[in-house]
Amino acid sequence: MKEIRELFRKDLMLELRQKYAINGILLYVLSTIFVAQLCFGRVIDENTWIALFWIILLFAAFNAVSKSFVQESASRRLYYFMLAPAVAVVVSKMLYNATLMVVLGLLSLLIFIVFMGFPVFNLALFLPAFILGCFGLASALTMVSAIASRSGNNAALMAILGFPVVIPLLLLLINASSFSLKKTLLTVDILKNLSSILLIDVVIVTLAVILFPYLWRD
Repeated sequence: MKEIRELFRKDLMLELRQKYAINGILLYVLSTIFVAQLCFGRVIDENTWIALFWIILLFAAFNAVSKSFVQESASRRLYYFMLAPAVAVVVSKMLYNATLMVVLGLLSLLIFIVFMGFPVFNLALFLPAFILGCFGLASALTMVSAIASRSGNNAALMAILGFPVVIPLLLLLINASSFSLKKTLLTVDILKNLSSILLIDVVIVTLAVILFPYLWRD
């Protein structure tokens, strides 16, 4: 836990020192939402709202998480290898990226509401699914970033490997968002949707913890 905490703190301090990274992502989100508002106007149907929101958040996740391992030099990776176990490195990266994605996701949601309005969702399903989705996207793309960092063409490999990995999670998030448009929802239905998303998150984290040490030693 000590190594995880210190590595998390290191990533946070680097992000606060290099503010251009998160500012660039926010500028991307703002410009994309503004262009969507110019094309569609403020009044759009619920399904279009859901599609636009998750598409914008998906590409924001790629931009935010892609630098996790890509920005680390070979000498720094060797230093981490001697400093902390592989599990601590990948868990700290996933926790940091999940925190970053939740913050970016909430800011993106706020900007999207200002420009495009907000449908009448059942918040008991939409907000927990949104937070679990941000965590799942961050965890999956963190592992993909670790694999892509071993390649010379990082950006292309990140896109090739990332989309197939996040498609099952993205489908569950879109279904949960569409399902939350219903006026009344039973507790069983809410728990079923949330448990499906949580199960995907658990599988992603488990596979990352199991497989990353083999990649880290390579």
